Amino acid sequence: MSVTPNPSLRDGAQCTVINGTHKGKSGTVRDINTSKTGHVTITVVQTNGERFKTLAKNVIVGSEA
Repeated sequence: MSVTPNPSLRDGAQCTVINGTHKGKSGTVRDINTSKTGHVTITVVQTNGERFKTLAKNVIVGSEA
């Protein structure tokens, strides 16, 4: 069961990281997962092709970004 805290968080959405290790980076949301502990994690792909994982609570999506 994958429950996202933000309904606009979906595969292919543009996002900006506002907190955590990758703060200030932005890209496209890929691979949304819910961990065993219940935290929602996402993979973000930047325009240069670099990928990183972050918690969904650390990003803002689309028109919010």
